[in-house]
Amino acid sequence: MTESAEWPALLATRGGAGVVPDGPLGRLFAPVLSPPTAPDGCTVLGRLAQTLDGRIATACGASQWIGGPGDILHTHRLRALCDVVLVGAGTVKHDDPRLTTRECQGPSPVRVVVDTDRRLGTGYRVFREGPPTLLACATDAPGHDPHGTAEVLRLPRNAAGGLDLPALLAALAARGLRRIFVEGGGLTVSRFLAAGCLDRLHVTVAPVLLGSGIPAFTLPQAARIADGLRFAWGVHTLGEDVLFDIALHRARPTICEATP
Repeated sequence: MTESAEWPALLATRGGAGVVPDGPLGRLFAPVLSPPTAPDGCTVLGRLAQTLDGRIATACGASQWIGGPGDILHTHRLRALCDVVLVGAGTVKHDDPRLTTRECQGPSPVRVVVDTDRRLGTGYRVFREGPPTLLACATDAPGHDPHGTAEVLRLPRNAAGGLDLPALLAALAARGLRRIFVEGGGLTVSRFLAAGCLDRLHVTVAPVLLGSGIPAFTLPQAARIADGLRFAWGVHTLGEDVLFDIALHRARPTICEATP
């Protein structure tokens, strides 16, 4: 089966019916489509595109486009397969994304913007147009409801003052939104990783060297190599880019385990 024929067959299994086709796309996306195994009932996949030297943007925040056409198509396919596409406030501020499915056949997911202290205005496209949007903020954050066209979802803070991510996943699951695609940015994906809230991680590495810029991951400083997180991965090609598919199963780096 060619990739062009495999994608509609794969998309047809999105709702849980049918069999995932046995092909390159099926093998890549089968873990995303598998039933959740975490107690909260969610499957959470984080994704980053980085340069060979681990940068996701230049020092001034420019990030479009690190990955090539294959990575862009892969991102839109993940949107089409998931119930939610989630980004942090920084991604909205720098990129003003639409977060819709445009490069492939398939539905656009519900959009979730994590803005703990509600610092974003209502002029961004996710708050003015397109599919349904949820603004996830702290219970004590200022502002009125709704936020533009977005529904406001108020959640408790964690001990560090950020948003309680397990509470966010529980709130999404209660709405029937169980397949969560954390698209970015690096701080948001890192916070999900540090909290032990990622089932899988997709990291695309592009053949680019910047030498400076914003790092892909931001985690507490490790004193020993053993404080890091080792894992198994599968490798796929996306045109000129390389995709690493990492099974995390909600694991946390050792350095994060003592952090709430």
